Amino acid sequence: MNIAIVGIGLIGGSIAIRLKETGFAEKVIGVDKSESNQKKALQLGLVDEIQDLDEAIASCKIIILTTPVDAIMQLTPYILDKVTDQVVIDMGSTKINILQKIAEHTNRGRYVAAHPMAGTEYSGPEAALPNLFKDKNMVYVEAFKSDEDAFDLADALTDLLEMKSLFMNAEEHDMHTAYVSHISHLTSFALALTVLEKEKSQGRIFELAGSGFESTVRLAKSSPDMWTPIFKQNRENVLEVLEEHIKQLQKLHNKLEKEDYEGLHKLIKKSNKIKRIIK
Repeated sequence: MNIAIVGIGLIGGSIAIRLKETGFAEKVIGVDKSESNQKKALQLGLVDEIQDLDEAIASCKIIILTTPVDAIMQLTPYILDKVTDQVVIDMGSTKINILQKIAEHTNRGRYVAAHPMAGTEYSGPEAALPNLFKDKNMVYVEAFKSDEDAFDLADALTDLLEMKSLFMNAEEHDMHTAYVSHISHLTSFALALTVLEKEKSQGRIFELAGSGFESTVRLAKSSPDMWTPIFKQNRENVLEVLEEHIKQLQKLHNKLEKEDYEGLHKLIKKSNKIKRIIK
């Protein structure tokens, strides 16, 4: 069984490593519009060969989409037009718009919407990691609309990646990812912009940067080509969570401005309840 990975970056490359390690696929085929990514993927041994999209659809049983979500929006209807018994697995970070676009497609059953809740701030084939997915969650969205055999193949891949399965509808998925993933990136981008602005007048500011700053701003190194489409596709949910986040920042600002340190202490103590969720 040949498997195509469309978009050989962090996610696609990390899947490829596991496919190669386990021998799950006879061949791992890479599809990427970037010639640089093509060459790196071959040099690193992530894929066995490079094909164009049409060749990959014709030669592969499973087509895994790990491109930015705006590209997935364009590619999915095109690929579904051409498949027969192949399985198309979309691993994008947003789902509502993509699923609405293919809701009435005659080959909708050959499509599985999945989202691996794993990643780093790095991108490109060289960012791929062997155990990126181990013990993380794979979220299936509207799995009941996939053909049983298509879902079974996708679930076999999830087992191969040593992930746990979760099930959601598209609205739940996009709202929850806005709160636990997308806002984290926006906050990190904002902090980086804040400090970079200050650096213009205070050039030595980064000399004091420690592990706390590094962990908070780490996500600001993430690819704009990946994250701008995510914010675009999940705009309404991201705006909602961003408005709430700004409101909480304003509360902290007000306590400091009024020198209400008892109130500030209470807000910080309240925030400590996150320990119930994150150990």
